Amino acid sequence: MEDIYNKMAARWPSSIVARAEVKNFTGGGISSKTLANADSKGIGPAGRFFVGRRICYTVPALLEWLRNHGKKVNHAKIH
Repeated sequence: MEDIYNKMAARWPSSIVARAEVKNFTGGGISSKTLANADSKGIGPAGRFFVGRRICYTVPALLEWLRNHGKKVNHAKIH
C-alpha cells in the first residue's frame, strides 16, 4: 500500500494540495468534506494553511495523514 502514496505524490504537479483538490489528488478516494470534518475535529493533516481563501496542505503532511488513515482491505472468501 505504501507504494501507491509515492505514486500519488509523483503525479502531483505541486508541493501543496488545496483542500478542494484532494479528491483529484486521491483519485476520488477522499473528499474535501472528509478533510474539512477531520480538520474541525482537530484530527486532519498537520500544518494546514491558507493560500488566499483556500485551505491547503503540504504533500508530505497530506500523505502522512493518508497513511495513518488508510486501511488495507482483506477479501473474505465467499463459499
